[in-house]
Amino acid sequence: MTDPAPALPPKLEAIATMFKSAPKPLRLQALLEYSKKLPPVPEKYLEHPEFMQAVPECASPFFLVTEQDEGHVKMFFKVPAEAPTVRGYAGILTEGLQGATPEEILNVPDQFYMEMGLSDLITPMRLRGMGAILHRLKNAVREHAGA
Repeated sequence: MTDPAPALPPKLEAIATMFKSAPKPLRLQALLEYSKKLPPVPEKYLEHPEFMQAVPECASPFFLVTEQDEGHVKMFFKVPAEAPTVRGYAGILTEGLQGATPEEILNVPDQFYMEMGLSDLITPMRLRGMGAILHRLKNAVREHAGA
């Protein structure tokens, strides 16, 4: 008997469930709404961009940085407004994972976004970029956990 796949953190699970159950036009609208919800990057990182990690696999300029505070992860993403779908994905990750534990983030299935019906909305190249974003986020979390 195999162990079941780890569950998504509750906030991310709720977002994924909403996307799965929504008709295609509402999924696109919701993704664009999440792009507007993405919080700005703190000034300390804008002044020192060398602390942000690039995600070169992403077609749009995409940078991320994580912090850990008392066992919880804070994440910040820098994505241009001209990339609303990728920015929306960053908004989903922020809302769904902000304040999660490193273990919760590391247990997120690498392709969880595929279950959300995003492949009907986004090109394969952008989907690969989303996978790379999650991969780099997990690497950043691992680096902090090992420090």
